[in-house]
Amino acid sequence: MSTSNPELARARSIRVSAAVIVNDRDELLLVRKAGTTAFMQPGGKPEPDETPAETLSRELFEELGLSVDAADLRPLGLFTAAAANEPGFLVVADVFEVDIGDQLPVIAAEIEDLRWVARADAEELEVAPLARENFLP
Repeated sequence: MSTSNPELARARSIRVSAAVIVNDRDELLLVRKAGTTAFMQPGGKPEPDETPAETLSRELFEELGLSVDAADLRPLGLFTAAAANEPGFLVVADVFEVDIGDQLPVIAAEIEDLRWVARADAEELEVAPLARENFLP
């Protein structure tokens, strides 16, 4: 990884899978985990032998009760940003566009809050760098 920021160049990385879920009002679904302050995209860290899509499918079900087949996720690429809740770390995220149809996300597992966020609303929230820099509509 090359970067012109020496602090980021020294940072350790955390690999995750993350979802871009946008509703019909062009708002991005963001979640906040218990014990943290930043809202971020749903997703999480892989279990051994999981593909990035399998990780996201599992995490969406565990955290939000959303059933989405890994084969139905649309890859958007690999994105890197400062980790919101772990200073000195970078998050390296396999990001997927996710269509949840008419399913409604519900708070589960370690999720404490969820919000549909428009860019205008994001100024009033602490939003993780990955979402703020790349995915807010």
